[in-house]
Amino acid sequence: MDVWSWICELPNSEEFSLSNSLVFPLTTDSSVQIKAEKSFGSNLPDPISVTFSVCSSTSTLWISNTCNLYSDEKPFLPLILQLLQEIIARSPNAHESTCPRSQLQKLNSDPVTWILDSHSTESFSSFFNLIFLTRLFWICVMDAPSEIGTLYFNSIFAPNLGIFSCKNSPVLRNFFISVGTDVEICFVRTFGYMIAKWLILREVSGAGLKSITPPPLPSDKGFSYATESHGLWILKGYTPIKATNCLWSDDGRKNQFPVVEAKESVLKYALAHQQLEAIIQMEYTVGFNDGYIQIHARVDNIRLHVVKLGFRNKDDEDFLDEKYFPSRVRVWVGPEIGANYLSGLSLGRSTDNMEKEVEVQKVFKGDFGNSKTPEVKATARMTTKTKIKNWRWDQDVEGNSAIFDVVLCDNSTGIEISTWKPAIGGAGPSLANDIVKRYNGARRVFTKNGGVIFSDEECKNGVRWRLNKEMEGSVLRWRIGGQVWLTYWPNDIKSSYNETRCVEWCDEVDLPLIPPK
Repeated sequence: MDVWSWICELPNSEEFSLSNSLVFPLTTDSSVQIKAEKSFGSNLPDPISVTFSVCSSTSTLWISNTCNLYSDEKPFLPLILQLLQEIIARSPNAHESTCPRSQLQKLNSDPVTWILDSHSTESFSSFFNLIFLTRLFWICVMDAPSEIGTLYFNSIFAPNLGIFSCKNSPVLRNFFISVGTDVEICFVRTFGYMIAKWLILREVSGAGLKSITPPPLPSDKGFSYATESHGLWILKGYTPIKATNCLWSDDGRKNQFPVVEAKESVLKYALAHQQLEAIIQMEYTVGFNDGYIQIHARVDNIRLHVVKLGFRNKDDEDFLDEKYFPSRVRVWVGPEIGANYLSGLSLGRSTDNMEKEVEVQKVFKGDFGNSKTPEVKATARMTTKTKIKNWRWDQDVEGNSAIFDVVLCDNSTGIEISTWKPAIGGAGPSLANDIVKRYNGARRVFTKNGGVIFSDEECKNGVRWRLNKEMEGSVLRWRIGGQVWLTYWPNDIKSSYNETRCVEWCDEVDLPLIPPK
């Protein structure tokens, strides 16, 4: 689906110069198509303008604003801005969002103009096709008859899943960086909502709705990119939790007739609309010494949030506190694979040995009274205290990459939550209250909204690399990656459903070895 190339060819198309309209089919049977129509009129800014519309076989579903076809500037910039603004206006909110779509100002055209100027038609094409496919989702799935929505998922969305990736579309990454985080969140939550709906439809189709052919799973089911900025390496990752890899799942009904209760169905439907939003920030410094260059890196921030994608209706309020929660985070950073300019890697933290306190208490009791033989009794009590934090930090190494590993543990038993499997059919884990009631109370291990934030205070010690002095003045490629485990246990409802999932991201960032003047 290369709509952008077709649009760019319109001004020079002999067929369009002889006709008042041209059609680009979006489906193989042309039941959904985009139409370009010339507009004539004295009120228009130019004698000839073009209007785009999305049409089905029976009706017109969407009409664009007019574009000056023969403008010397960028004739289709108004169309791009309209698509972007309409996507922002319709993006789903997280229930705890502090930035409603109505409060977002009109999208600034400068970043979009820069994107158009700095990228070729071929590279911009995938970005435009992505935003057009996203706008088409709201047109076909939300505003059109149900048969158009089914056709969209099978014939338009599924064949083009590959464009939903920052790696496949570097323009998307540059767009996110240029427009800022607030606009970025609008888009990634819309992408996540679309994929979540597709995965739900695919699961329902596999259960017996033969009229809907379930398409294959995408190879890249999340959105992630990394960047270097002001002494920080930043990795951002977004993924619908239902699209992650399932490591362990149990609904407690393996030996029963497969009948799903209504409340259980609503629970799974609510969980399917949750998305992981992760930001990993590593602070780095470069030191220039006699004979070598030293790179120092440490964890600055790891922020993990699980958000509910929706539109703030009251239908699922009973399940607002039913969320997946992060149970393990693994971050690695290091040079590109095969680098031969390193002479050493030093970790800043040793393996942690748990601290134990032994308390001995002695009690003496005596009875002298009127007895000729004094009687003395002695008892001794001994207690052992073990200090275990909810989150255990480790450092490790693999090749030239340093690894920061943080695992959620039950602070009374030491059980690692990401690998613990409750009994089949059990009503829930019998662990400490700060794990079971994880969103309430002073000892909760997550924020009230179900996220977790680690700062440099949690892992004060960083890692150091030594590089050859000959690398001075170059810009190296450095790898940064993250792996997050997500676990679900029932929180405020009675259910036997529980599972653990995992998602992984990896990207490259710049490491400038430019000495200060």
